[in-house]
Amino acid sequence: MTDDAAPTLNDTRMKPGSALLDAGRAMVRDWRLGGCLFLLQTGVSCEAEWKRKCAAEGRVMQHAHIGFRDVNRTIEAIRTVHDTCSKAGVTVDRFGITLDWSMGYPEAMRAKASRGTGIVLNGPEDFARITNAAPAAAHFGDFMLGLPGAVENTRAAIAAGATAIGNLGQYFTFRLPYWDDDVATTEATVTALGFIAAQDETILVHSNLDDGFAGLFIDMACALGMVIIEKHIVEDLIGARVSHCYGHHFSDPLSRAAFHAALVRVSDTPGTMIFGNTVAYQSTPAANYASLASYLMADILALGRWPAGHAVNPVPVTENQRIPDVDEIIDAQNFAHRLASHAQFYEPLVDWTKIDTMADVLVEGGRRFARSVFSGLADRGVDTGDPAALMLAIRRMGPKRMERLFGPGLEGQRGRTPLIHAEWARELNHKAIDWVNRQAPLASSHKPVVCIGTTDVHEHGKYLVEQALDGLGAEIIDAGVAIDPETLVKRAKDAGANVIAVSTYNGVALSYAKAVKAVMASYGLALPVLIGGRLNEIPKDSNSGLPVDVRADIASMGCLPCSDLDEMLAALRSSISSG
Repeated sequence: MTDDAAPTLNDTRMKPGSALLDAGRAMVRDWRLGGCLFLLQTGVSCEAEWKRKCAAEGRVMQHAHIGFRDVNRTIEAIRTVHDTCSKAGVTVDRFGITLDWSMGYPEAMRAKASRGTGIVLNGPEDFARITNAAPAAAHFGDFMLGLPGAVENTRAAIAAGATAIGNLGQYFTFRLPYWDDDVATTEATVTALGFIAAQDETILVHSNLDDGFAGLFIDMACALGMVIIEKHIVEDLIGARVSHCYGHHFSDPLSRAAFHAALVRVSDTPGTMIFGNTVAYQSTPAANYASLASYLMADILALGRWPAGHAVNPVPVTENQRIPDVDEIIDAQNFAHRLASHAQFYEPLVDWTKIDTMADVLVEGGRRFARSVFSGLADRGVDTGDPAALMLAIRRMGPKRMERLFGPGLEGQRGRTPLIHAEWARELNHKAIDWVNRQAPLASSHKPVVCIGTTDVHEHGKYLVEQALDGLGAEIIDAGVAIDPETLVKRAKDAGANVIAVSTYNGVALSYAKAVKAVMASYGLALPVLIGGRLNEIPKDSNSGLPVDVRADIASMGCLPCSDLDEMLAALRSSISSG
């Protein structure tokens, strides 16, 4: 397949990976792994040791996520959940918290950066408040590694006793607002990885696959291939250990179990966690328990057959409505513990042959994809033995181009045919087709030209809207993901779009809408702006630190809030007829 015009994969400004790793290793003289309640009370040297111990005992670990923005409330929630569950005989092994995206910037820039809905921690003392909230492992996932502030964040977390730090997957996909220096981002990430590798104890480099390229590939085999690629970079070229997480977008129990089976065949590093299938929560809390049981049972059975150190993540059933409260987190943890006691009786009912067969396809296709990526990048002049050069080239190539060039599936008129279609894409395709078949077509004389972009890296909502609009015959202008308002509006203007559509999931819906309107005004544009996704934001004068619904505020500005495809189409038809 011929390669098309694309950004240059190499950059002469970047320091060699060896120099960056040396700089990271040198920091170990002043920054070492500190103590915390988890290490003290369990008597282990790191979480990886604890994971191997639990796997050997056949016990399924449990992970709880706390989503509050207030640090004090978060600490109290960790203590309450851990202690209450412990009294009921339930062990919560690890806790994750929602860090703010502004932590991705270098520390000196954070005060002036826009805020999302998470917590900001600065320095070892702040991190230590979390690591010492309970005798459970502290998981610092998003906005640590993979971003410009990687060195400062990683040093502080390790000094506070954290031994699982992420999120490497975000390096490949995430872009901070008004930050376009991918060389500086790469240098910071590789330096931090060198620092991690030089520690005396194992610090797991957490990578949430669903947040990286793997969550955007159409072929699940490419997703597994990304595991092999990241493992080669982190473990072979750098000398650290990479620990993978997946699960957000796996609703089908077969694909969850098969991906787990494939993962343990290509990596012997303990996994961080299998994340909850949050997209399955589409009903009331009571009905959502069915979805919780569905994905948890698949995960528990897979871990029983292939112990890999992953913790299960029972997401509270209210998560699709609001940030879950402490009692709801406790209920979910108790539910998971009880379900695990039933799992052994279901094991004889499972057709493991079918799971192994799918895993065989994933492993063979994933390995073929990884080999093609390495050889293809080498052919394009990339030093694949330099971790920094390799990471930058992969980031710049992007998931769509990478899959089109190197995917293991056969080439066709509409791209490569997946060996195993990624479940998120298959589900969204079916949803879009079903919805389009129930709609009256757009008038041929009023076909809209829609410029669509996202405020963050969550691309699946954008994908669904694109498939739906394409099915209706609209023309799509792809402005990209994590796009600044100025760039979005300019793209719409230059392409002659007559509608702007925004997908948002990171708690900036109102401020982003205001910025888009302001940029349009500077150009003298008066285009309709459709905005959908998670339409919430934390008010600047908030006492609770919780996001509130901002649909009414968005509408009062003249934008068109859309909670689903039906509202989007109604707004689109209205804007076309009025235009």
